[in-house]
Amino acid sequence: MQPNYQSLWDKCLGIIKDIVSEPAFRTWFLPVVPVSYENRKFTIQVPTQFFYEYLEENYVHVMKTTLYHVFGEGVILNYRVVVEKSEKNGTIDYPATNGRTVISPSPVDPKKAPEIHEGHVPRDFDSQLNPNYTINRFYEGVSNKLARRAGEAIADNPGKATFNPLLLYGHSGVGKTHLCHAIGLRTRETHPGKKVLYVSANYFQIQYTDAVRKNTTNDFLAFYQGLDVLILDDIHELVNKEKTQNTFFHIFNHLHQLGKQLVMTSDKAPAEIRGMEERLITRLKWGLTTVIERPDKALRKKILKEKIESEGLVFKDDVFDYIAEHVTDNIRDLEGTLASLMAHSIFTNREIDVALARQVIKQNVSAKPEEALSFEKIQKVVCDHFHLELELIYSPSRKREIVQARQIVMYLAKKYMHMSLSCIGKIVGGKNHATVLHACNMVKDQIEINKSFRSTMETLEEALKK
Repeated sequence: MQPNYQSLWDKCLGIIKDIVSEPAFRTWFLPVVPVSYENRKFTIQVPTQFFYEYLEENYVHVMKTTLYHVFGEGVILNYRVVVEKSEKNGTIDYPATNGRTVISPSPVDPKKAPEIHEGHVPRDFDSQLNPNYTINRFYEGVSNKLARRAGEAIADNPGKATFNPLLLYGHSGVGKTHLCHAIGLRTRETHPGKKVLYVSANYFQIQYTDAVRKNTTNDFLAFYQGLDVLILDDIHELVNKEKTQNTFFHIFNHLHQLGKQLVMTSDKAPAEIRGMEERLITRLKWGLTTVIERPDKALRKKILKEKIESEGLVFKDDVFDYIAEHVTDNIRDLEGTLASLMAHSIFTNREIDVALARQVIKQNVSAKPEEALSFEKIQKVVCDHFHLELELIYSPSRKREIVQARQIVMYLAKKYMHMSLSCIGKIVGGKNHATVLHACNMVKDQIEINKSFRSTMETLEEALKK
């Protein structure tokens, strides 16, 4: 029969897998072996000293939250590190940082929550913010510029009507959660008297369910309504949870009416969220809704450079360029690729070269074919079809055939490369985002009403796949 601590650790892995990237999960959590659970002390075994230090530096926040949720309050995390030579049968034990007890990251039982007074943050109040996710580490690019600037403005003046609420949406791994924590951390720096809380929608749901079960719903509401800044991550997790949505609706109204700040994230725009109450959707649209796009190449290089330097690594230029060129989907994949490269290099004593990078990326990242992501290929296919010189796409010419080809290039770039409108506009002759949006809409309209044009587009899209 499987020991109890093993089944508990399996539950932890199920939660952690939804939080970290797939490469990071395989590299840093699957090798962990649960050893014992006695007197509220949970011991896990890790393969090397470096492994232990990496977990403590990068994932202690994830571990703390997950262990509390699965094991309950008061559990103590202990590491057992395998070493080549040791008097203790090849292992050395280390307590988690500061030997700390894993405590509740936020009040599951509102009756035990610290009383909140205006302008005073209780000493034991946990904002649940990751200190590593600072605004300085959230690098600005075309894909996230508006979101970052809005976040900084909120941190300086939380609760101002222009950006309240702030809803960030976009694909998984593009930096929404990082920016949420960054906003919270900066707010605490500039306004130390503000009560700031970060919580995932899933954890909010768990808290609410516990409050209903324990008949402490009023205390639960009182706690949340006493906050100055509420950051709710992944609000789409509340889809089809009507009672939780209703409770959050009342919390939202209360905080907003008092001029308190709300920040939320979602994987899609409010209008596209199905299973959410219409009145809540309306509230989400009250402030600023902005998308964080997939990172462009310049931003990917900037992030890679910082990550490599912070880990004390040295990459050859060809390896650096290969990763930036082939890991295109999101930032989490970039981080996971680096983590896997580090692990492979350390555990196999192998130099990090292009061959190793290619192997790791093939295993860990669902990278799109290079040709399918090439803006140049889209332009070439369109220009070849209409027998136009490439430079005419960038020209200010208003000839009908050139305008149409330019609009098709914009449309295909938006459809297949998931680029922002402003980024496409900059490439195609310095157009603004409104021009690109108009072009995309024109092409969509023609596809719907013009059979000949629709046939042309089908031909072009088939050519892109070759």
